[in-house]
Amino acid sequence: MKPVTRGIKFFKQVRQEAEKVTWPTRKETVTSTIMVFIMVVLAAIFFFLADQLVSWVVRLVLGMGS
Repeated sequence: MKPVTRGIKFFKQVRQEAEKVTWPTRKETVTSTIMVFIMVVLAAIFFFLADQLVSWVVRLVLGMGS
């Protein structure tokens, strides 16, 4: 098979596969985005609190705690 023929066949297959893709609706996209933001905020709060706890323990162990 010639390289040009292989390329044409490849792009036809790509097009066929692309037609099978189902895109999310606007509502699904907005809901997913909001959920991502909520999870980011929760993770930030968790890591902030964990950092504060570790910092407090280190200061206590090293004798620098008040």
